Amino acid sequence: MMDAVSAFFRRAGAAIGRVLQLAFAAIVWPFMAAHGWYRQRHLMIKVPVAAALIFLAGLYGYFIWQTQVWTGFDTNFTERYRLSERTVPVGQPLVPQTPAVTDPARSCQSSAIVETVADLTDQNVNQNAWISSMLLYRLGLFGMDWDRTPFLDNKAAFQRGVNQAVRRTAVELVDTLGRVRGTSGINGDLQDARGNLQFDEYSWYFGLNPFGFKTPTPSYYRAAINSLRKFNVDLAACNATFDTRADNLVQFVDRIANDLGSTSAILRERSENYNAGWFDTRADDRFWFAYGQLYGYSAVLSAAGADFSQVIRERNLGSLWTETLSQFQAALKIQPAIISNGSESGIIMPTHLATMGFYILRTRSNLVEVRGVLDR
Repeated sequence: MMDAVSAFFRRAGAAIGRVLQLAFAAIVWPFMAAHGWYRQRHLMIKVPVAAALIFLAGLYGYFIWQTQVWTGFDTNFTERYRLSERTVPVGQPLVPQTPAVTDPARSCQSSAIVETVADLTDQNVNQNAWISSMLLYRLGLFGMDWDRTPFLDNKAAFQRGVNQAVRRTAVELVDTLGRVRGTSGINGDLQDARGNLQFDEYSWYFGLNPFGFKTPTPSYYRAAINSLRKFNVDLAACNATFDTRADNLVQFVDRIANDLGSTSAILRERSENYNAGWFDTRADDRFWFAYGQLYGYSAVLSAAGADFSQVIRERNLGSLWTETLSQFQAALKIQPAIISNGSESGIIMPTHLATMGFYILRTRSNLVEVRGVLDR
């Protein structure tokens, strides 16, 4: 009996060894064949081929570096704004004006929301390379979309999640916050920023649909940063409007809650229908998109707490608002090295998507509660 078991394991080991040898040969053979072909070529061919290979290696090295190094990432970066020290409502004079004082150099409080949105975009395209429009990201892994692989796509998904929060906020700035509803026109700078932020996230210098040269995505987002900061300069000079009415905050919070609800549904669908654990190649981009969205909205809502401080104080929302922000911070503490989409009842592989979905629902529940208090 023992001899039979030993023979079985020997045969199994030998079979596995042969499979590994064949796999290794299949991987190495193209390189050996290319080396043999290259060695037989003339110097006039060798030099351009070597230069092309060196260039390609450098390009991939730069691409891998950019996808793995996250510059400026800080879940508490809004603390540098010292929002708690702002005592004047946004858009109001920093020094009270009297009829007897006509100071042409008077200044008003700028918007923390606008500053935050500009800085989030700056982090995406200036402090870091915008991964989704890089040439090698567009080409994929041997033609396969990077999002369908477990490699080098986490930062790209995170950036798109942040950009989702930025886009939603830009829409609200144009439609409600940056104007007095019904009595003033749309601010041109905010309109330009919104249009540029809505631009395709995957555009490189050249494209096939439509065919021809293009302006890459980061250029549009950098133009949006300039427009946002120009608006804040005008606001600080008392030449722009920021409407901090309670109903505007209600609508803003409601739109954020709806956006997070959509992301929660995406996570739930993936978690319920795909339980491949560490081998689910789409789990990581789903997770990091949601994480980036929470990262963006956490910063934006921290800024909104300063811009709408008067409304929050009048509606006794202070403790609930603080609790909402703490829920966002709790979600942002989840930073697993490898994303797993295991079964919720499994005992081996974790289910990070379900965990992230749970935290998103908690933050959304708090936002719905904030909306309810504001609506009373």
